[in-house]
Amino acid sequence: MLSYPYRRRMEAGLLLAAASVALSGIVALLLALSVIRSPEGEGRMVQISQYIRRGAAAFLRLEYARIAVFALMVAVVLFVMGLKVQGARPEAALTYLFGASLSASAGYAGMRIATMANVRTAKALERGLHSGLRVAFSSGAVMGLTVVTLALGGILIVLLTLKNQFDLFAFSFGASSIALFARVGGGIYTKAADVGADLVGKVEVGIPEDDPRNPAVIADNVGDNVGDVAGMGADLYESYVASIVSAVALGTAISGSMTSGEALLPIIVAALGMLAAILGIFVVLGLRASDAQKAMNAGVYTATAVTIVVTLLAVRGMENWLGYWVSVLMGLLVGILIGWSSEYYTSYKYGPTRAIAESAVTGAATDIISGMAVGMRSTVIPVISVAAVTVLSHHLAGIYGIALAAVGMLSTLGVTLAMDSYGPVADNAAG
Repeated sequence: MLSYPYRRRMEAGLLLAAASVALSGIVALLLALSVIRSPEGEGRMVQISQYIRRGAAAFLRLEYARIAVFALMVAVVLFVMGLKVQGARPEAALTYLFGASLSASAGYAGMRIATMANVRTAKALERGLHSGLRVAFSSGAVMGLTVVTLALGGILIVLLTLKNQFDLFAFSFGASSIALFARVGGGIYTKAADVGADLVGKVEVGIPEDDPRNPAVIADNVGDNVGDVAGMGADLYESYVASIVSAVALGTAISGSMTSGEALLPIIVAALGMLAAILGIFVVLGLRASDAQKAMNAGVYTATAVTIVVTLLAVRGMENWLGYWVSVLMGLLVGILIGWSSEYYTSYKYGPTRAIAESAVTGAATDIISGMAVGMRSTVIPVISVAAVTVLSHHLAGIYGIALAAVGMLSTLGVTLAMDSYGPVADNAAG
């Protein structure tokens, strides 16, 4: 444990987290305003963008309406359990709905800014690659910062007002409910629209890919936003919340207090990672790299390095500070390693993707077999690295160390999710 009094530690940690949430929200708002103020273009490009925007909004309205029915049913069950079951609390129904509503809000906000940024990115590219990158990445950063702001902010509100682990679990469960439907539902729609557009356009009619004369192309672009922005945002929101809540619960179990250093450390790590992610975002926006991928990688590496250093300062003075810090360190590094592995197996610059393309020369069957083989092989590095970190973290700090590694891996989510959300915006801008 830390050497200074519990009250001082609690106040300092919670103040840091609250300040990080406030700053992240302000930066997200400023970036959103910068995207909105960018030139929108004119004529046909604006018309197509409006089709995509209306389609994405219509999909989310229908999806959220159905999710709301499920969420209300679960809330009723939690409320009844809180009245009838010993140890449960009726307040859990409210925190469940609170977590679900914040998750849905994060997804909707990301979808809105993404559908506004696509046409502005296309217009900005007339001024050069860097201008287009700034608009597209700024919209992605809005999504990334909105997710971490609402997630950590929601956890702080529940923690400070109710001060009960069961309510934190219900909050996390609410986030999971939205992610379950948004990620899977949006993903299925995305792939169905993508395949349908290719079949109709290239196979039956013979028009180029992503040609707006094909109505299914609009549905495909809608799918990019509802699946790869809103759905992915809800998914990672849930992962972020669950990692922090589980680590807080384990820290409380170890120390016997929700105000102990072990209980508050996951929140502090998340807050420090949030600040580092903001710095990483501005690194990306400030660099004038010829390759967008290099600029975004620089932002992620900067955020990771800063988080490693400031986390070391945060854990000093705790009883097992080295084990806690190394657990967070390994979580951060394994996230980088998985990113490298994913890029190697999916980028056209490297051998695996080129081998799949070459196998298509002899027919669809060999292409499918080659693709499946590469896909299976691509899981080796992530599986082994996560397993290794799990074992090492457990050796250093027990189950709590595993939870800290998970928090560390997701601590820079603000900038990594910005990269992920950048993709659909750039894809829509391309046509």
